[in-house]
Amino acid sequence: MKYIEFNKTLCNVKFLMNVIDLQSNCAAEMTSETQRAGFFQIYFLENADGYLKLNDETIELKPYTIVFISQHQNYSWHVDASTFEGRLMVFQEDFLNDFFSDQYFIYRLLFFYQTNHPLYFNASEDFFNDMLLKLKEIRQEILNVQSDSAHLIRSILYYVLISLNRSYSQAHQLGDAIALDNTAYHFRKLVEKHIFTHHRVEDYSIMMNLSRITLNKAIKSQFNITATEFIKLRLLFEIKMMLIHTTKTISEIAHEVHYSEINHLSRFFKQKTGKSPGEYRLAYQNGTAL
Repeated sequence: MKYIEFNKTLCNVKFLMNVIDLQSNCAAEMTSETQRAGFFQIYFLENADGYLKLNDETIELKPYTIVFISQHQNYSWHVDASTFEGRLMVFQEDFLNDFFSDQYFIYRLLFFYQTNHPLYFNASEDFFNDMLLKLKEIRQEILNVQSDSAHLIRSILYYVLISLNRSYSQAHQLGDAIALDNTAYHFRKLVEKHIFTHHRVEDYSIMMNLSRITLNKAIKSQFNITATEFIKLRLLFEIKMMLIHTTKTISEIAHEVHYSEINHLSRFFKQKTGKSPGEYRLAYQNGTAL
């Protein structure tokens, strides 16, 4: 598996973000080899044909498709890259959180670290073109940095990300896109950090110094599922990724996610998918896994 790090020197930028033309030398390679990246990517596909395998999902690519790839996710392109047109925006997590002086900013965006809904949406032509214009403005500031460029980039980037978040929420009927209360986002951040080792709501309520009832109410309000369901979905996602993208045995996977017994993991996995871990891996290899 190929792993890609963010390299601002290679593309001659001074920020830990960039806006890239898909036909430029800085564009990520669209290869059928499975890749992972140490940064976040948003693809704005103006002209597209083929499909993208992202985690356990196959995304049919069309014009005006916007795709979201979080850091460390597994993906492979099955396309004729020479026919692709559009823009790619890349950035590191710390860049966004620091840039907006908000330690939870990346977790407010529903399309990142998302495990329960599609990681793309098909935009209207007007919305898509508006995004391209904003990306062009950001790109111009990146290439011609002035003393006030950071302020302009910050304002335009905020507009782009919040607009995307609202449209993504509407496309997948997720309700209110961003809540004022940080409780749900703090929980989401902790789950990303501790999902392999902490599987109980009580673990997170202790970390956050909140009652389980208060925490569950905040999660239910923001994500429309209970805190327990949120943790289980996130854990299930990690187990699926190891089954699909690694050769680790079920025993090794159970050890990595801190299950004391293989049969406990197998029981949990079958309850959620209807298949044992071995059956799921085989079904995916045969192209029949859901």
